[in-house]
Amino acid sequence: MLPGNVMEIMASPSSLFSAYASFSGSMMLVRTMVNDIIPRPVQAYLWQAIRRLFKANPPVQEHLTLVVEEYFHGQNEIFDAAEIYLRSKIDANTDRLKISKSSDEGVLVSFAKDETILDTFDGVELKWKFVTVTTRRQRRVSYDEGEESQEQYFELSFDKKHKDKIIGSYVPFVIEKSSELKGKEKVLKMFTFGGYGRSWSSVDLQHPSTFDTLAMEPEQKKAVMNDLDRFLGRREFYKRVGRAWKRGYLLHGPPGTGKSSLVAAMANYLKFNVYDLQLSNIRSDSQLRELLLETGNSSILVIEDIDCSIDLPERSAPTQKDPRSELTLSGLLNFIDGLWSSCGDERIIVFTTNHVEKLDPALLRPGRMDMHIHMSYCMYHSFKLLAANYLGIPDTDDENHCHRRVFTEIKGLLAKTQVTPAEVAEELMKSEDPHVALDGLVKLLKQKKRETPADGKLETVEEIEDQLKEKVKIE
Repeated sequence: MLPGNVMEIMASPSSLFSAYASFSGSMMLVRTMVNDIIPRPVQAYLWQAIRRLFKANPPVQEHLTLVVEEYFHGQNEIFDAAEIYLRSKIDANTDRLKISKSSDEGVLVSFAKDETILDTFDGVELKWKFVTVTTRRQRRVSYDEGEESQEQYFELSFDKKHKDKIIGSYVPFVIEKSSELKGKEKVLKMFTFGGYGRSWSSVDLQHPSTFDTLAMEPEQKKAVMNDLDRFLGRREFYKRVGRAWKRGYLLHGPPGTGKSSLVAAMANYLKFNVYDLQLSNIRSDSQLRELLLETGNSSILVIEDIDCSIDLPERSAPTQKDPRSELTLSGLLNFIDGLWSSCGDERIIVFTTNHVEKLDPALLRPGRMDMHIHMSYCMYHSFKLLAANYLGIPDTDDENHCHRRVFTEIKGLLAKTQVTPAEVAEELMKSEDPHVALDGLVKLLKQKKRETPADGKLETVEEIEDQLKEKVKIE
């Protein structure tokens, strides 16, 4: 039971109001005295100390966010390492994922847009976030919406006080861990440049071509593989002689002879990413230089149909334009073997053309295109490989072979006919019955034999084989 005077005070509103007025007046007097006696800087310090003393909640952590862009003066190795490392951190708490699958590999799981992954390192909590930004660039001439370009990056957030530990220890740990994971399974990438975006865009390279399935003459195939192996093992040699660690290949021959398949086979053999560059999308030498600086090490740069992709002004031809505003032959040559060619290691450059005679001789000299590979018409060995791949017919010359008769007929027709491996493969795909497919190929070859070549000249198998021995040049 409360005392009587307390009950009276509580029951009287006028008493409560009187007490409040008295307290307010006292506080105003104290405030005036404090302002007159204590300097304002001292007041601010005291109030800050009082707030810290009586604050109920713990202090809020100050977070730092590191942005890991996909490209930074070239392919960002930290971005690649983070992408591989974080795949191993995906667990049941991840809400959204992106999956893909190639024909010869398992399901690949990667991050969806704006997905976050939590990680810990030496007691420090970290949060990764995958961000994708899509921008649309308006074309100057037309009024359409233009083309889209995407930028991808990771955001790494943590308590700011651990900055030195994260940058000095955690980031190297991620790079080292990703190297271990990459050795177990590397997903090859195909990079393209559309002409309106600011950098390369990539997709998984899923081309199944290998040297085992490539319709190519054995001696020529072995020469290419030996040259690639020799190139990979000579890093110290290139450094010692003062040359950029790169190799140039010129693939030339009629359409359909397997030039693109050879590039894919090289990529799968070396485990190199591929950069497919269309010169028609390049506006100037400076843009070409910026793009090539963004290519990663251990990669293949492919420029297809270089003879007809763009008209490159001659180095000696007079021009009224600013050289910085156009793509020139000298700019391309400077990248191939000039000072800019040394910006990167373990790189392969591949030019393809259907008409080697149309190329400027400056592109063909040693040091630029080190190995010239003539992709010829289909010969008998290439046919047997295609028959084994498409029809499951063993590659054998046994006299008791059930298809011996038709094989012999095809061998004779190939010696007198110009037909590409692509045409042979297309004919073999028309039926799963080997007898039907081979009969169709015989009809095709007989039809080709009756046709007269455009130049009135037909090369024999012996002539083509002699050309291969001369044109497969290894430095």
